[in-house]
Amino acid sequence: MNFSIRSVAQDADGWWDLPTGFANTIADVPGVAVGHTTCLHGAARTGVTTVIPHNGDLFRYPVPAGFAVLNGFGKSAGLLQLAELGRIETPILLTNTFGVAACTTALIRRAIEQNPEIGRSRATVNPLVLECNDGRVNDIQALAVTEAMANDAISAASPEFAQGTVGAGTGMRTFGFAGGIGSASRRVALPSGREHVLGALVLSNFGRPGDLRLLGKRVDTPEAGRCDPDDKGSVIVVYATDAPLDSRQLTRLSRRAGAALGRLGSYWGDQSGDIALAFSTANLLSIDSEVVTIERLGEARLDPFLCAAVEAAEEAVLNGLWHAESLTGYDGLRLPALRDQLLPRMT
Repeated sequence: MNFSIRSVAQDADGWWDLPTGFANTIADVPGVAVGHTTCLHGAARTGVTTVIPHNGDLFRYPVPAGFAVLNGFGKSAGLLQLAELGRIETPILLTNTFGVAACTTALIRRAIEQNPEIGRSRATVNPLVLECNDGRVNDIQALAVTEAMANDAISAASPEFAQGTVGAGTGMRTFGFAGGIGSASRRVALPSGREHVLGALVLSNFGRPGDLRLLGKRVDTPEAGRCDPDDKGSVIVVYATDAPLDSRQLTRLSRRAGAALGRLGSYWGDQSGDIALAFSTANLLSIDSEVVTIERLGEARLDPFLCAAVEAAEEAVLNGLWHAESLTGYDGLRLPALRDQLLPRMT
């Protein structure tokens, strides 16, 4: 099992109700892969992270999906069509606010290469890119994110991946600490004995310094005065599951990310773009299908998945904080690492 915050936090198992998947990451959902590209050149402290629902042709075999905007201070691409059609048809890319355009272009070129008829004899493709503002640490005006970085992240995608200050999470900060990419998973057993997995991956860049709750207990931030005093910056939560949920159910599940952020101490501040999306790897259907028959989870069995969504997102943020390394920003600001503060208390 991946080393995570629950490995060191006292009373962790009493805080959460559901068991984790084997690796305790979003990649416990079969077929899901994650990749990073990190850029630390010059004043850049940024990168790209991808979540790939399956290794096939996503344009021809999209996955059902839904999303929730908790606070809309964000510049993501692709959410409008996702709301209308309820499906994801490209890899999901996470990056900084000014990297959305480059990542969008990379996804369009990639889709056209796989399907040359896109935009001609077929409809256009809907690239999905989500962002957080890493400009407190990264020199965001340098526009360091490129199409090549997006493609490299996709090429690097694997069920095993790093967490913390890596990829899109390199320059992110959470509750005044260094913090970026984190992941966790939960197993859900149905009364029939059937079992499914729900995983979460977060791009974490939110929270007011001093407000962090670790398993319900406040954690102070050293040198909090040097950080922005408000709850702003954004967080993206990506859920994956192998349970047969449709777009409407996945939208409902996405909304539960708000409960996880609240448990951590956030109130979704004015300038925080807080967005969650969820997809299912069940019911992969060709866009050329005329009539389809799908399996769908009964509504009465949805509750444990909603609980799993809260627990997985909460632990994912904490795992991202735990794995993050202290990093000096382009203007000399050095964000402390949560691990450096917690370890002396545990010895």
